[in-house]
Amino acid sequence: MDVNQIVEQLRKSIKPYRDRFESYARLPQAGLSREEIIKVMEQLYALEEPRWREGYVSGAVYHGGQEHIDFQNKVYAINSQSNPLHFDIWPSGVKFEAEIVSMTANMLGADKTDDEIVGTVTSGGTESILLAMKTYRDWARAEKGIAEPEMIVPTTAHAAFDKASQYFDIKMVRIPVGPDFRADVEATRAAITPNTAVIVGSAPPFPHGIVDPIEELSELAREHGIGFHTDACLGGFILPWAEKLGYPVPPFDFRLPGVTSMSADTHKYGYAAKGTSVVLYRGRNLRHYQFYTTTEWPGGLYFSPTMAGSRPGALSAACWAAMVSMGEQGYLDAARRILETAAAIKQGIREIPELRVLGDPLFVIAFTSDELDIYAVSDYMSKKGWNLNGLQLPPALHIALTIRHAQPGFAERFLADLRDAVAYVKANPGTVGMLTPIYGLTSNVYTKGAVAEFLKGLLDLVFEV
Repeated sequence: MDVNQIVEQLRKSIKPYRDRFESYARLPQAGLSREEIIKVMEQLYALEEPRWREGYVSGAVYHGGQEHIDFQNKVYAINSQSNPLHFDIWPSGVKFEAEIVSMTANMLGADKTDDEIVGTVTSGGTESILLAMKTYRDWARAEKGIAEPEMIVPTTAHAAFDKASQYFDIKMVRIPVGPDFRADVEATRAAITPNTAVIVGSAPPFPHGIVDPIEELSELAREHGIGFHTDACLGGFILPWAEKLGYPVPPFDFRLPGVTSMSADTHKYGYAAKGTSVVLYRGRNLRHYQFYTTTEWPGGLYFSPTMAGSRPGALSAACWAAMVSMGEQGYLDAARRILETAAAIKQGIREIPELRVLGDPLFVIAFTSDELDIYAVSDYMSKKGWNLNGLQLPPALHIALTIRHAQPGFAERFLADLRDAVAYVKANPGTVGMLTPIYGLTSNVYTKGAVAEFLKGLLDLVFEV
């Protein structure tokens, strides 16, 4: 399959409604009726809802129970006009966000240290990471005199760290992971220079779901007087409960004195509506490097804690409501169900001879094959309705398990389709995955640029009417 065929298939996947619903490249001459608009949205919802509702999607929807959705929607509606920028008009937003930060901090070890743990609510994990890296850049310049700060980041860390490197002109030093898919401590030690501002570890990284050696990495940072950021966007709201349930969770939070900041997504396993995360710091001084203030604008004194000025206060309200409605027991029960499902999935994959689970993950399960095109397996699963995450370096797939997957019969259904997929690809040895050629190009330094341009072309496609 050539690139043009791949693009055409992706176009059909991204734009399935082009011939089924009216498109608007310009404002309609007369506004549509509200009833008509709601009808269209209900039709689109009906087309998309069954796939995630029935657990065919990796991650994406972390709770999805109808009562929970209805509750979140009601909270959002009550607070739909709220804007935290105007905290004098909506002091309720101040209450919600301060308490979100405090509850998250105490869940992540703030109550086990004498240091004050502070933070802010953000729009998602990417913004939390961007803000943290911008904070370390400015801190290193101001307090350590480092003109060109560097960050040391494992190859498996989230792409948002690379985005921060590009946005904020911070040199990113990549370090490898070992055979266990955890960051290499000795490689990290060797990468430290006088310009290092921060070291990063993940709990866990998105690709393979295996927590980095945060204790060893953060001690390295502490010994050298530099920052350490634990990215717990994925695991921040499930690992603490997994530990309480007796699962083997290595230390990763503010109980470790070398951890100076963290990110944790409330809109993943915190079960809040999409659009909130929390970034935390050890002390107010560090957080001050995140804040924006200006005293010279004719419009008056202006200050904001995060990237945005105006923000949807309803999302913060929904986040607060999700957290206090779940409570510790709710999070424990959800974690128990997810981890029990994960254990069954791991065991089932290990019983398929052609597949191999990467490492020993808890709830994000990555697997590959030493004899089959794993992307061809993914294509077969897609035809059966599944949406799994494709990985590279090495080629693999993963499924991030959520409450949507912790339902009776799910593990059996997933494993049955996976066995069928493996059998099909094995019986048809010439089968090549749709994205296999694209991923193949990324392994060649001379063709990586072409892949980057291909991805930009896909983003152009997204915005075509």
